Order: sequence, then C-alpha cells, then structure tokens
Amino acid sequence: MELYHVLNRGVDKRTLFLDDKDRARFVHDMWEFNDIEDAKNVWYRAPQYSGLRNHYMEKERIIDLHAWCIMGNHYHLLISERVDGGLTKFIRRLNVGYANYFNERYKRKGTLFQGRSKKILINTDPHFLHILNYIHSNPLDFSRDGKRWREKKLPSATDALKNLEKYKWSSYLDYTGTHNFPSVLTTELFSDVFKDYKKEILSFLQSNEARTIKEYQLEY
Repeated sequence: MELYHVLNRGVDKRTLFLDDKDRARFVHDMWEFNDIEDAKNVWYRAPQYSGLRNHYMEKERIIDLHAWCIMGNHYHLLISERVDGGLTKFIRRLNVGYANYFNERYKRKGTLFQGRSKKILINTDPHFLHILNYIHSNPLDFSRDGKRWREKKLPSATDALKNLEKYKWSSYLDYTGTHNFPSVLTTELFSDVFKDYKKEILSFLQSNEARTIKEYQLEY
C-alpha cells in the first residue's frame, strides 16, 4: 500500500470555502466521488444542496481517505488507493466537481484551484508517524492562538488542543471519539498504530516537530 499526502489551494491563493455550506459541500463530494461508478444523481450535486446525505448507499470505493482537513484557501487529504488509478480519478473528480459547484454558486468562471494537486508519497517511518498529526494541527496556524503556539508562547499544548476540538472541518474529531463525518473516513490504519490518539497528538504538540515540519506545507 502506498500512502499519499494530497494538497491543493485556490488559484492566486483565493478563498475556496466561504461558508459552512461550501465546506459541507466539499465533505459531501469526498464521499460522492469515492465510487468506482460515476456519480449519476445530479440532484445531490445541485448548488442548493449544502449537506451530506442522510442515508449512505453501499458502493465500491476507489480510495481510502485516512485523514483530511479543509481550510479557507486549501485542503489536505491523506489517501491510499483501493484500485489502480483510483487516486488520480478521485482527485480529478473532486477538484472538477467542487469547482463546478463553486463557480455556479458564486457566478464566476475560470480555474478555481492552483493547477494539479500536489501528491507527496509517505515513504519514511518518521513521515508516517507525523503526517496524521500535521494534517490535524493545520487549523492552529489560522486560529487566534496559532501564532503564539508556533512561537511557543501558549502556556501548554493543552491550549492548542482545545482549538482543534472546536474545529469541525477535519477528521480530528473522528479520531478522538466524536462522530463527525465518519462515512468519508477510513481510520483502521492509524487506529492500529495510535491506541490513544488524543494522547498522541498532545505529545506531538509538545514537541519541536510540530513547529518545524516544512516538507508537507504549502505557502498559504
């Protein structure tokens, strides 16, 4: 199994998600487009639809989504393929589908994302052990206390953790016992590695690694 960190941002660093309707739409699309069959029901992709389906149908997925986080102008996904070519197919569908929705909702034309999504192969043990924490800690850079945390000015990592617990738009809550968006996520790989994930990420936030990781990052 090959594991990839996939990330992209808005063209010219533009905001991709203007409100919770946009964010919910992107989460829905992560589920909708993870299917060996093409999405056929256009009602679910209509611009006025803002949430997730209440009743998910069984289907054959093309990727496993192990972690995700969406921010104002970019996203992070952690993906492995279930079928050959599944990663490329999924990302193409996701980017095109969300861009079509966004452009129709906001009456705009043209490219939404900054080119092709960046794909980084997770090929070392340290990278594997840190990547889940890195993705989930991303909201700290955009929180009120984010700069203070990076500069080691927060009283404790517990203060940083409280910010993550308030942020709905990532897979962090699903890893720490709160059912947030479990239908889009595959948790078994990292749940087997980290038996107590909250303890694990707290340790990460207390470490220098959390403040110095550069190779995974976009210039926001």
